[in-house]
Amino acid sequence: QVQLVESGGGLVQAGGSLRLSCAASGRIFSMRAVGWYRRAPGKQRELVATIYSGGSTNYADSVKGRFAISRDNDKKMVSLQMNSLKPEDTGVYYCNYITSPSIWGQGTQVTVSS
Repeated sequence: QVQLVESGGGLVQAGGSLRLSCAASGRIFSMRAVGWYRRAPGKQRELVATIYSGGSTNYADSVKGRFAISRDNDKKMVSLQMNSLKPEDTGVYYCNYITSPSIWGQGTQVTVSS
């Protein structure tokens, strides 16, 4: 089954930036919407950003104006640029298809210190 692999997490101070990457496989990647999700400590996984096949995007209110999702269909990559990070952005970040999701990967840890 197709799996997506996340990378790019780390430890950053509040106000800093990180760029996450998601590497996908599969022949129809370009036709599928992809989302970045995060699981904060003690909370359920939530969808924070979505990019559709045509390039349109959608964001959770908590990250709107600070995060930007993009995709490179030739490379089968989806990125999440995170700016003005806050301690509440801390969590494990995952990427996956919005519909018919693949097996969840290990995610990448983002820790924002105050």
